[in-house]
Amino acid sequence: MPNGDSTSRRAGRMATAGLLANILLAALKLVAGIAGRSSALVADAVESMTDILGSIVIWGGLRYGRRPPDEDHPFGHGRAESLAALAVGAMVVLAGVALAVKSVRELLAPSSTPAAFTLLVLVVVVVVKEVLFRVAHRTGTEVGSTAVKIDAWHHRSDAITSVAAFIGISVALIGGEGWESADPWAALLASGVVAFNGVVLFRTPFRELMDEQPHDLRARIDAVALEIDGVRSVEKTFVRKLGMRYLAEMHVRVDGDLPVREGHAIAGRVRAGVRERLPRIADVLIHVEPEPTGQVADGERLPTPGT
Repeated sequence: MPNGDSTSRRAGRMATAGLLANILLAALKLVAGIAGRSSALVADAVESMTDILGSIVIWGGLRYGRRPPDEDHPFGHGRAESLAALAVGAMVVLAGVALAVKSVRELLAPSSTPAAFTLLVLVVVVVVKEVLFRVAHRTGTEVGSTAVKIDAWHHRSDAITSVAAFIGISVALIGGEGWESADPWAALLASGVVAFNGVVLFRTPFRELMDEQPHDLRARIDAVALEIDGVRSVEKTFVRKLGMRYLAEMHVRVDGDLPVREGHAIAGRVRAGVRERLPRIADVLIHVEPEPTGQVADGERLPTPGT
């Protein structure tokens, strides 16, 4: 696996590519929507403008999160990534609400039939956005970046609104006179999709900031620790996500009659083993506890308090 700096740079390049694409597509949709008299396409352009702001926030969060630990931030600055992702989720929800308000106003006002060329613009947008989604989601998964994956779903959300606009414009064109309102109705439908996606996107970074435990990763850490010679049991393990990597804290139990030096050596082997086997673990803090005689069999993990 690439080191932390290379994965951060890769994530940053993905965010930059998304930002440039959003700028170009938003300009294209806005011009085409105004020239083609399409409320749905203009609404889609407005949603893309929030994509631009979102990509800037993601890019800034990734850049700030790459800063090394310092005296005031001994655990590093990785939480900036989760904060950026949280902000983008909130922005998507607000964009959906704004689009809904605009769509209702359009429905209450006289509508005109959109121009046919706007459909071609939307086809281009959907294809580009779907490609961006797939590339960004794969990158975010490979480097372990929640922010990049949030940005990827932002691209997918934009593709969905463009599909809705395509359907609305097509209905208005095919239906002719009396079907002009299909365009703003499509925009209203798209606003609901955008707001829903924003709520979904908000949840993951919120859980990270609240230190929700990744139970699968905890189990893998415990399994590695229990393979280390001298570890009798694992009392408890806590894991928190910071940016693209994790910090872990473990309480392992060893023979209570061992000298302090040997207990320290076992802790060192556990730390090295976990970091080697699970590269996403940036560091592990080990607490060595004496195992009470007759309470726990070798290789057993004690229940974590509160679980």
